[in-house]
Parts: sequence; structure tokens; C-alpha cells
Amino acid sequence: MVKLEQLRADHADVLLVFEQENREYFARSVPDRGDAYFAEFASRLRALLAEQDAGLCHFHVVVDDQGELIGRVNLVDVAEGTAELGYRIGERAAGRGAATAAVEEVCRLAVVAYRLSVLTAVTTLDNPASMAVLRRNGFTPTGDISIGGRPGIRYRRPLAVSR
Repeated sequence: MVKLEQLRADHADVLLVFEQENREYFARSVPDRGDAYFAEFASRLRALLAEQDAGLCHFHVVVDDQGELIGRVNLVDVAEGTAELGYRIGERAAGRGAATAAVEEVCRLAVVAYRLSVLTAVTTLDNPASMAVLRRNGFTPTGDISIGGRPGIRYRRPLAVSR
């Protein structure tokens, strides 16, 4: 079981460790964030929290049953009822359904807490695990895209808005 917590300033230290420990693992399937990301982590986190406070994005950490941070799931570029989904699960938790569960939960939050009606997502073609997570959560392919120079695919999922 996984739980999503809205990103807070007090997540900074554990989130930085998570990103550092998983940097090479993530770089196998998504473009690397580069050294500047880590060098400027504190200021970037402050900027993300400001975007969240303004309602432009919704950032979450994913924690396991023991309260350990195992991933992130975010809704960015929130506008007119839509947002783009992004997620990453650390190597130690990969392959255990955590990504599927985290995406399922953020889709629920997108409707009930954030009042969104459509989510989009992208992944590289060499990331079949991510494509499977999106399919399991009702996303359908809508077209090809280039992600950091790598071939990818764009997905879309309409959401049932609660009334």
C-alpha cells in the first residue's frame, strides 16, 4: 500500500537523498536532471512550493507502509481543468505495484481535491513499465513525442468529475 503526501518544505532532506540515490536508475528511462538540479535543490524546492501554493501544480511524495519515501507523483501545468502527470518510483520499490497505486491515487485526487477533468502524461518508448502503469490507470495513447531527444508517446485520460 502507498500513501501520497502533498510536498512540504520538511520533505527536503529525504527527497534530496531519494533523488541522489536513484539518479542512475532514473537516467536509464528518463532524461537525467543534470548536476545543477542537485546543486540548486533547495532553491528549486522553494520555487516548486511557491508554484504549488499558487495552484499551478500539485506535488506529492509517495510513502510506503513504513513511512519511507519511495517516489514522487506530480500534476503540473494545471490550467482549465487539465494537468500533466509525472511520476517516479525508486529502484528499491520498483516492480511491486507502487507506481500503479500512486497514479491511481493521484487520479482520484485530481477529481475530488483538484477538480481536474483531463490528465495527460508522456513517457519514452523504451520505458515499457511506465507505459503499462498508464494503461492500467486508463490512459490512452494520443501521439508520438520526443522527450529529451528520445522517442516517446503522449497519453491522455479524461476524468469523471464529481458533482
